[in-house]
Amino acid sequence: MLSPYIKKHLMHIFGAKSFFYFLLCLVFISFNAKSQTSTFRIAFGSCAHEDHPLPVFNTIIKQKPNLFIFLGDNIYADTDDPEVMRQKYKLLSAKKGFKKLIKTTPVIATWDDHDYGRNDAGRHYPMKEESKNIFLDFFNEPINSPRRKREGIYTSYFYQTAKETIQIILLDTRTFRDNLIPFKKGIYDDPRFFYERDYLPHTTSDSTLLGEVQWAWLRDELKKKADIRIIASSTQFGIEYNGYESWANFPHEQQRMIDLIKETKASGVFFVSGDVHYAELSSIQPKNCYPLYDLTASGLSSTWDFSTPNKNRIGNPVMQNHFGLLTINTNKERTNILMEIIDVEGNIVLTHSISLSELQF
Repeated sequence: MLSPYIKKHLMHIFGAKSFFYFLLCLVFISFNAKSQTSTFRIAFGSCAHEDHPLPVFNTIIKQKPNLFIFLGDNIYADTDDPEVMRQKYKLLSAKKGFKKLIKTTPVIATWDDHDYGRNDAGRHYPMKEESKNIFLDFFNEPINSPRRKREGIYTSYFYQTAKETIQIILLDTRTFRDNLIPFKKGIYDDPRFFYERDYLPHTTSDSTLLGEVQWAWLRDELKKKADIRIIASSTQFGIEYNGYESWANFPHEQQRMIDLIKETKASGVFFVSGDVHYAELSSIQPKNCYPLYDLTASGLSSTWDFSTPNKNRIGNPVMQNHFGLLTINTNKERTNILMEIIDVEGNIVLTHSISLSELQF
């Protein structure tokens, strides 16, 4: 608002009629500037035990996201009994925060091992078709959805801002994944590994994480027109080997992803992931490619005692309950992506900002 003193002098200079048009110009300029700025907010998280009160949902709602992504371990079923799985989803659906979240915010989801059915399970899990149907029913997947007609639950979504097209790709890292290699002592010895490890990386390419059908689908997806591409993986993509589940157990598949991004010239790609019960931001710099970021948010209810070694980590890990938040800000000049981890109390505990121009070939 203009002060009375300034108004008096401007009217003296311009005259009453000209001053009126001057105010209209100010209003137009202000409105036009706002109309060319858009904000799209995507919250995401994983590891939500149905026996936990899950107050984090209320914290998420306060951020007013345009979208929420469940990244897996949305319940801890750990069962071969479909009825047990249904009852655990029922417990999640009864949470007040969850009820409010799905009423106020669009929700999309993929799964990880505990809602797939068994800890660290892959393609040999015998109840995967039953668990798929229960999962899709719970998240209200349309009856005619391609997800119901093909093996696995991978899919993609498109969202439009004032300037950018956002593509969200939900991977299925369970349905097609081959067995992991159990850890053997004396291999990959490193003083940084102060804990007992579970698995070793595959050393040959005769195993798969995504499966050939999903890989072919992903190639087609990356060829579609989009400015920002968020690849959601239930397990971490951008970390180094740590002895637990991650893409690092399938280094040839990790490289295949990098090669596919380069082959399709898919700009604007970054990853979000879950699984490990803490949060961290990782970045890798492949040859002849832009940096590939991976923001892990894993702790809607779960926590862990320690973080694993990760030379690709930016900043510090977050060990308390939390969720991830991406804020895509677009104006006439540029688009920025703000990556944040916010704890259950609403505190910003990790933040990193990049320009979309950094994610280009």
